[in-house]
Amino acid sequence: MLTRRPTLIDEIKQTADKLARDGATRGDLKILSRALKELRYAFKVFTPYRRQRKVTVFGSARSAPEHAAYRQAIAFGQLMADELWMVLTGAGGGIMEGAHVGAGRDMSMGVNILLPFEQGPNYVISNDKKLVNLKYFFTRKLIFVKEVHAIALFPGGFGTQDEGFETLTLVQTGKRDLMPIVCVDEPGGHYWSAWLKFINDHLLANEMITEEDLSLVKVTDDVNDAVEEILSFYSVYNSMRYVCGRLVLRLHCEPGDEFIERLNDEFSDLLESGRIEKVTVHRLEADDKHLRHLPRLALNFNRRNVGRLRQMIDLINQELAQPNSGD
Repeated sequence: MLTRRPTLIDEIKQTADKLARDGATRGDLKILSRALKELRYAFKVFTPYRRQRKVTVFGSARSAPEHAAYRQAIAFGQLMADELWMVLTGAGGGIMEGAHVGAGRDMSMGVNILLPFEQGPNYVISNDKKLVNLKYFFTRKLIFVKEVHAIALFPGGFGTQDEGFETLTLVQTGKRDLMPIVCVDEPGGHYWSAWLKFINDHLLANEMITEEDLSLVKVTDDVNDAVEEILSFYSVYNSMRYVCGRLVLRLHCEPGDEFIERLNDEFSDLLESGRIEKVTVHRLEADDKHLRHLPRLALNFNRRNVGRLRQMIDLINQELAQPNSGD
């Protein structure tokens, strides 16, 4: 008789039993219990929209409607919604509200943080079924990054800087799949351009990051450029997944053999071993039914040079882009 293998649900239950055996404190149990409840409910809300492209918008909750950055957020939200992208924000006022105003209620999602001051859901997303209220910043930040396909940062305070740096860290270290990250100044503004100067003058100049890491982020004061940066990233590239230790890139069109040779010539530094090559769908990708038909490239990625990987994807998009590419 075959023994049933433990499921992930079983593992969660076993972990709970171990907490009892460990004599975990009430305070620790409250954190774990609340975090699990929050994530379960958030996943339930987001599951029907998993295949819908989404962008998270970060920025100050204190930007007034007459502020240029607020108006810029409205324009960005509208442009993304026009491209059938949903807009996820922290559901508060300021930049978050502006992005939702632009996107409209149907194309907006929110993850509101419960605070004793300042933060309540804005009028666009309030009482919407696509709004999740969370107690913990760490569960909220997980949803912000896990459930979307791009990040847009507008001027903001400590929280915006924290969210921007954490997203960059997750992408740079491979803890989150590659996605476009755009920093949007108000027209003629210098908030993000000054930030980028600091990055160059202190992080890059002191070799705390590499030149290729700068490929992971784009700074602009033009919302059309920001939108184009996001859309062009997915013009040929679709998604990535590790299969049996190899990185598999799903594409919207199949590269020719000559182009594959070019990739191997120009990006051999990405390889732990072997070559970049075309592959067919692996049986372990069978759960992604809507992606089975897509052409694929596979490589033994060294998992270090994520900025260079982004540069390779940019080249693929640039050279193979076709009109009206889509999922």
